Amino acid sequence: MKIAIVSGKDEGPTKLNAFDNALTDAGIGDVNLIKVSSMLSENTKITELPTLKPGSMVNCVLSEITSDNPGDEISAVLAVAIGKELGCVVETTGINKNEDDLIDEAKFMVTYMMEKRNVEIEELIVKKATAKVKEIASVVASVVYLEEWKHGC
Repeated sequence: MKIAIVSGKDEGPTKLNAFDNALTDAGIGDVNLIKVSSMLSENTKITELPTLKPGSMVNCVLSEITSDNPGDEISAVLAVAIGKELGCVVETTGINKNEDDLIDEAKFMVTYMMEKRNVEIEELIVKKATAKVKEIASVVASVVYLEEWKHGC
């Protein structure tokens, strides 16, 4: 299995537009996202996000948060743990929460999931997006499943 780990942030005139703009900033704004749970297959490889065909159906784990409260600091965080047998992904978000605390929370959750499955973590990756809201802002972090997207998509 191949995955890409992306993040984005942006403002917009409405919450929906801010979210769409954040997805576009992450490189996944022109596809249909299908939210899946948090499991990765054995020997998962991380790669750069290829150009995805507009309108494609793409599986992902998505952490996202939007705020229309000026001055808020919003964060979306993902932790990805990869082992030989399988991998796990967790997501968390926060408004005006310490970014390091959110990262620690995500690392704790994904480590617990792997320990519960008796799988040794070979690689642990954290991806985050944080923004200070000017008017209406959104942040996203996503694991995009690429197994079906080969040869330029």
